[in-house]
Amino acid sequence: MEKFADMDANQDLDCDDLLELNQFDGLPFSSRYYKLLRERKALSVWGAKCEFMDSIINNQLVIVSGTAKTGQSTQIPQWCAEFCLSVQYQNGMVVCTQIHRQSTVELALRVADEMDVNIGHEVGYSVPLQTCCSTDTVLRYCTDDVLLREMMSDPLLEQYGVVVIDQAQERTVSTDLLLGLLKDVLLSRPELRLVIITAPHSSDKLLRHYGNVPLIQLEATWPSEVVYGTERGGVKDYLCSTLRLAMEIHQTQEHGDIVAFLATEQEIECAYAILRREGASLASSLGELVPMSLCPEQGDSLPMHTEEDSKCRRVFLTCGPTEDLFWALHSIRFIIDAGVQKRYVYNPRIRANSIVIRPISKSQAESRKQLVEPTGKCFCLYPEATPLPAESIPHILESDITSTVLFLKRMEIAGLGHCDFIDRPDPEGLMQALEELDYLAALDDDGNLSEIGIIMSEFPLEPQMAKTLLASCEFDCVNEVLTIVAMLTAPSCFLAPPVEFKQEALECHQSFHHAEGDHFTLINVYNAYKHSQYSSYSSIERWCDDHFLSLTALQTADAVQAELIEILKRIELPVSSPAFGSKTNTLNIKRALLAGFFMQVARDIDGTGNYFMLTHKHVAQIHPLSGYGAEPPKLKLPEWVLYHEHMLSENNCIRTVTEISAHEFIQMAPQYFFYNLPPSESKELLQHIIDHGSATPCKGKRKPQTLSNSSSEEQSYERCIIQ
Repeated sequence: MEKFADMDANQDLDCDDLLELNQFDGLPFSSRYYKLLRERKALSVWGAKCEFMDSIINNQLVIVSGTAKTGQSTQIPQWCAEFCLSVQYQNGMVVCTQIHRQSTVELALRVADEMDVNIGHEVGYSVPLQTCCSTDTVLRYCTDDVLLREMMSDPLLEQYGVVVIDQAQERTVSTDLLLGLLKDVLLSRPELRLVIITAPHSSDKLLRHYGNVPLIQLEATWPSEVVYGTERGGVKDYLCSTLRLAMEIHQTQEHGDIVAFLATEQEIECAYAILRREGASLASSLGELVPMSLCPEQGDSLPMHTEEDSKCRRVFLTCGPTEDLFWALHSIRFIIDAGVQKRYVYNPRIRANSIVIRPISKSQAESRKQLVEPTGKCFCLYPEATPLPAESIPHILESDITSTVLFLKRMEIAGLGHCDFIDRPDPEGLMQALEELDYLAALDDDGNLSEIGIIMSEFPLEPQMAKTLLASCEFDCVNEVLTIVAMLTAPSCFLAPPVEFKQEALECHQSFHHAEGDHFTLINVYNAYKHSQYSSYSSIERWCDDHFLSLTALQTADAVQAELIEILKRIELPVSSPAFGSKTNTLNIKRALLAGFFMQVARDIDGTGNYFMLTHKHVAQIHPLSGYGAEPPKLKLPEWVLYHEHMLSENNCIRTVTEISAHEFIQMAPQYFFYNLPPSESKELLQHIIDHGSATPCKGKRKPQTLSNSSSEEQSYERCIIQ
């Protein structure tokens, strides 16, 4: 502890002492460093520094319990960096995980500023599709999924001396995997330190899981006033109450920004439109009311504060676990908390997600209360006596874990017993995941990863998508399938416009429609976007605005495609030249899609758009925003379709659909998958086609063998042999 006491003593020297040097880069401290140091010492976490440093020296694992405004996400990683510095980085550097891309970048920028070093040098960050680090980096922030993928090449995380898992209370799938795997890594590396930062109500379960480990509880400053609702209403009630309250605050309360926590993106869109309309009719003397939507799932990010913002009142409309995104925003004086959240719950029996609206956890409720400034108010629209669960249900219990099982197989874990989960996945979900990987030829006869499975695990994609990309190498349509995969991986590029522009936006989106289906429409959109970069348009931003498309989503798709191309080149798989538009290319794209998504095929059973899904005998309709959904009713609907997603909660719809033929499905589906389909009229129809010899299922259990198409057009292409 003497070394750390010396560090603190040095930092408390007068800022005019020009000889005081930064121990991380060897340069004199700037005056800003001392200003920020005074702010850091005012944080509630600062009082726990000595206790934390003692704990990390004498223990492999330390749990810290607190909320975002305590400063734990910025200070504790810095203290860990000081710990690594004290031993001259003999055991490695520090990595700190986050669940949101934006908070990862913002925390790295803030900590680099506080440490008086350059971002990308001593302090860096890594998020999907973007890395800002160097060989000098001693502290790196990253998203939890990025660190998880690092473990594929470095299972023991040898380059790190301290691993900090932040926001553990959110229990994302990646965080749960890290917490389970790191428990064994600690046994293999006694010198490694693990710090888990969580919310107060989640610490008890972690203590039970890890046993006798130090727990540091941080004191938090509560808001001056919390106002609770008097009764619990329905979905429309809390949305209307939020809007009325926001307007009342703007008209009667002192200046300050508002954060409104709703449940779904649709509610945010509705609230945004109403506040924008109502705010425009208010007297100018009240100041401008500026609604801002913040949905991380759609790629939204917290805008930078400007001088213009200080002249208006911003209303941040958000949903989900976004409390930590507001940690550095000091203009918040009012919180409106609906007390509910949206969760996707996966049903393995029908391979579909449902949207469930349920109460938030106590941890979330307390985090939201502490976002407000001391002189502000937090309005909870639920009664104070409302029973809230201590923590949210772990995502691994409600998610499709096929990717998780593929990852664990890649980590050479024969069963889940070697990953000590805090909450073990549902057995039914596990069996469905293993069955799906078997159908995709990712497993061998012993249940271990096959050669195809190993290659599939190289891609940061869902297994079905990875298999489609591999199949495109065989069918010589890599360029087009790369575009489809990138567009489906990125957030939706189609913007939902205000009501007055709805028809215009629909016409713009229909101009990209491709007769073969939505997957091909995505290629049209992406190609038009790339072409516009070299056209006479004044800017790409204007082109996207004119066509009601999201520039952020298209840029993300661009980055995803570039990353996938790099992976293909690294594992020496071919990238074909563009051939979009030819009959052969169209057929090959469908074959590649079927190679991965043969489990997601449906048939129109009555000619009216009621699509029967072969795998689980469920009936759904095509989503209205699909190219087919926009057609007049009962006209031009294909009999057989391949779909990307089935959502039970969105009017029971299948999304992103493309027309296929029964012959194409029979030729690409593995034979043992076909015969395992439940009995149905559609299966009998397919069997009739097989019996009459016009098509046969793939005979190979593992790798699909494509047969010649019934068309008279002769086709030949060089196949990629995957070794």
